[in-house]
Amino acid sequence: MTPRAITGIGVVSALGVGREALFAGLAEVAGVMPPAAVTAFDTASYPAANGRLLEVPGFDATRFLGDKGLRSLDRQTKLLVVAARLGLVDSGLKKDGAFVALGPERVGLCASNAYGSLEAVVELDRVAVLEDPRYINPAKFPNTVANSASGYVSIWEDLRALNVAVSDGNCGALDSVLCADLYLETGRADAIVVGGGEALSEALFVAFERLGALAGKARIGEGAALFVLEREEGAKARGARIDARVLGAGASCGSPVKDGSLLHASAEAMEWAVREALRDAGVASAEIDLVVSGVADAGDDCGAFGRAELEGIASVVGAEVPVAAPKQRFGETLGASGALGMAAAVAWMNGVPVRSVVRGAAPAKVETTLVTSLGYYGNAAAVVLRRP
Repeated sequence: MTPRAITGIGVVSALGVGREALFAGLAEVAGVMPPAAVTAFDTASYPAANGRLLEVPGFDATRFLGDKGLRSLDRQTKLLVVAARLGLVDSGLKKDGAFVALGPERVGLCASNAYGSLEAVVELDRVAVLEDPRYINPAKFPNTVANSASGYVSIWEDLRALNVAVSDGNCGALDSVLCADLYLETGRADAIVVGGGEALSEALFVAFERLGALAGKARIGEGAALFVLEREEGAKARGARIDARVLGAGASCGSPVKDGSLLHASAEAMEWAVREALRDAGVASAEIDLVVSGVADAGDDCGAFGRAELEGIASVVGAEVPVAAPKQRFGETLGASGALGMAAAVAWMNGVPVRSVVRGAAPAKVETTLVTSLGYYGNAAAVVLRRP
């Protein structure tokens, strides 16, 4: 990978809206995020949901997008559009809704979601099964397509260079960095909005609860995090602030131990992804100051997937490198999780201490960070960031 510049960050998470809210929340006292009321769906029928869900508090898309044209958009789309708008303004590419640098033909989007707009899929399915297919709202049908949310982002923010939707579970946001690098290298765009999003829904919680994926203290969250990724020379030429440099990325997948297994944690895939990311970045394992992981919690509470991720990380960078677990603060956000991990890494490299450390002591200064995600299906991804 040619080193790329992160010049803007747009974040919507359980810690609030905007980079300042995220940084402030990550710097608070260590430990899991305290439970709060959930409005995405009625949890009264699900006792297991108590304290296991984290939604964006008081999220109101009209504050950022106005009150027109939102009726047909589902929650996931709104989260992504708001994050994109915040990131483009933060990067200096847009101001007051208009491009002030580059232009719509040179800016694209590469965004991840793990399970699409489940809210829309379930709503339309209920109408078709319990009532009559003739009563389905045609305005909401486009939301059932997996890439609809990223499509709406491009429409709302006038991004015309390219539009790519990535679906690889909770590794998707880090995978989108690899995709974006390819399009930047081939000249398809001068800047690409990169990251991912996921919305909390009843179907999402029920599926994870029945699959037994909510081990230990793991909690389902929601949010969106989108970065503006540019060529370094282009960012410097327009005088942009550079929050971090992306040096390399890696991805891998391991086969299940048993035939027919659906969910499985692969420490080997994590190891391979980390090795590939370091090789791609030209960075030695000894140069990593901090790992921002996808681990849900510390000790035995992190579950089989957390233990496998820590094992894969340690096999490459050693057990002495400190490992942070910001998911203690914003939950398992699936398609957004890797991007929120990158946001936490950027915070630490800019002097904001992310206190959710599950292994080792928090370093006072961070120059080079490894961000990791271990998927539920044997997949793994890693990205190397460096302080500008």
